[in-house]
Amino acid sequence: MTEFEKAQAGYLYDANYDEELIRQREKAQDLAFYYNHTRPSDPKRKEILRKLVPNSQEDAIFVSPFQCDYGYQITTGKAFFANYNTVMLDAAPITFGDYVFIAPNCVFSTSGHPIDAKQRNEGLEIAWPITVGHSVWFGAGVVVCPGVTIGDNVVIGAGSVVTKDLPSNVVAVGSPCHVLRKITEADKKKYQLYEGDEENEDSNRRG
Repeated sequence: MTEFEKAQAGYLYDANYDEELIRQREKAQDLAFYYNHTRPSDPKRKEILRKLVPNSQEDAIFVSPFQCDYGYQITTGKAFFANYNTVMLDAAPITFGDYVFIAPNCVFSTSGHPIDAKQRNEGLEIAWPITVGHSVWFGAGVVVCPGVTIGDNVVIGAGSVVTKDLPSNVVAVGSPCHVLRKITEADKKKYQLYEGDEENEDSNRRG
């Protein structure tokens, strides 16, 4: 097996000397450098992003600076938004559903190193995929660790470290991240809506 094939199968692998993996990482780093140093108003940004993250939707937004290992292992759904300083270590696939919002300074790392010092010092590592469902909001500074699956309609509090799977329809917080509570109908009333436009429409209908 190649080192890439070992990684995708979940085995320990060595990415330090594999010429193809080195070439792919250098390509992604170059593209990320160009993307991060291009003016936000420059239409070339979309073209660079399509090369860097070819499996992202056309409407995906990655606010600079953004960094990843390979880029092609990242897949986004529609209406994806990643704010400043998002890092994705995509040695294994990172898959996002629709309407995923990522606050600043978040890290998604499929990469990890052995607990055993000898293996770690030999340069071995693992790559376990990360899967995120639809309508998930990550607060600022969230870290998602290798092998985690997150369900739909999940809110993860700022500063959380997600080490285990999370079910759908929950608010989760902490380090390690844990379910705080379920999301309920009451959450629709948590924030005040401006109703002025509705009042004007009612007035026009009555007139």
